[in-house]
Amino acid sequence: MEQKKDQGKVLIDIRNLFKTYRRGTEEIKVLENLDLSINRGDFLAFMGPSGSGKTTLLNLVGGLDQPDSGSIFIEGTDITKLPPKKLSQWRSVHVGFIFQMYNLIPVLTAYQNVELPLLLTRLSKTERRKHVETALSIVGLADRMHHFPRQLSGGQEQRVAIARAIVSDPSLLLCDEPTGDLDRNSANEILDLLKRLVSEYKKTVLMVTHDALAAQQAQNTYNLEKGVLVEQQ
Repeated sequence: MEQKKDQGKVLIDIRNLFKTYRRGTEEIKVLENLDLSINRGDFLAFMGPSGSGKTTLLNLVGGLDQPDSGSIFIEGTDITKLPPKKLSQWRSVHVGFIFQMYNLIPVLTAYQNVELPLLLTRLSKTERRKHVETALSIVGLADRMHHFPRQLSGGQEQRVAIARAIVSDPSLLLCDEPTGDLDRNSANEILDLLKRLVSEYKKTVLMVTHDALAAQQAQNTYNLEKGVLVEQQ
């Protein structure tokens, strides 16, 4: 099922994507002939049973995994054709990742955790500071930048993780169960933040979730089951 969109606005164009895994002698089809176009500024949710391929799809779009066949064009570049080094460089510029478990380094402050992706760039210390302070301000944690993860609530830790994801100003945010470890109030705050990143900062957000209430916050929801993607009406 292919979503037809204005090509001038299309950020991601996925064509004929296949992905299988082997478990012993068994071959498991995770994604089968998947087509999907995603516009700049879309906020999409992906739902489906465990093992349906939701996280696999995110990993493929983020260049963390390779399909068996098919193409993934992002801003005109087929990332499935990039050699590993160029793919890594592309990913560091264009994609921010947000996970269920915040993956913060406990011995580093919020500031230091957010700064980590920038240490591999050519930015000066002053430029890095500006980027980090801007990112923490956007997520509402400018006054917590010198706190360690253990001094923050779960919702605040996820905000630090989001600041880390946006600090290099990527166009695409890939979120794998970003509210899965949070209470409802904290989850709603994170979802509001993601929506603000879309509306104010023109980010494109793809979110995998098991939470129907979280999915309702997205502009569109897709259900993935047995390798097939269907848009929910």
